[in-house]
Amino acid sequence: MAEDLCAEDRRQLLDVARQVIASALGVAPVQAQTATASPTLSEKRGAFVTLTRRVDGELRGCIGYVEPLFPLVETVSRAAMAAALHDHRFTPVARGELAELAIEISVLSVPRPIRPEDVVVGTHGLILRVGDRSGLLLPQVASDHGWDAETLLDHTCLKARLPPGAWRQPEAELLGFTATVFSEASQRN
Repeated sequence: MAEDLCAEDRRQLLDVARQVIASALGVAPVQAQTATASPTLSEKRGAFVTLTRRVDGELRGCIGYVEPLFPLVETVSRAAMAAALHDHRFTPVARGELAELAIEISVLSVPRPIRPEDVVVGTHGLILRVGDRSGLLLPQVASDHGWDAETLLDHTCLKARLPPGAWRQPEAELLGFTATVFSEASQRN
């Protein structure tokens, strides 16, 4: 589980994310990210990278991989690049924005089926699948917005472009996961 990420692992992942974005924007040369990866960073894990503006907390990109497809350091590298340049909800991050971006990383547990009554706000992130639609919300989203469990479930429906309450449908598949969340600011404290 992600709790075994030591301070050095977290620092390395944050450095990798910033370096990948800087390289993609042409601000810094590309560097190898896996040469000094610890065994923990070499394990296949899911993760998300969230980019916000430091000045106002405005979201600039958030992309990740739910399933453990790649070693964690590679997952973070891919997610950072995608969050900066390929989140279809936003224009790509510009070179001049880099210094003002705050980076947050969420390292995920493997998603498992969860019953709606077992959802704990601030602990569980959710994935809802109904037919060909799916939506995902990270654990910190509900806490950040002050939602209760039912509101979290309804917003997961909305994220899947489904009506609130779709999680009650018999064919709805609900998965829960936890995340270890850290940022550049939390690593300085």
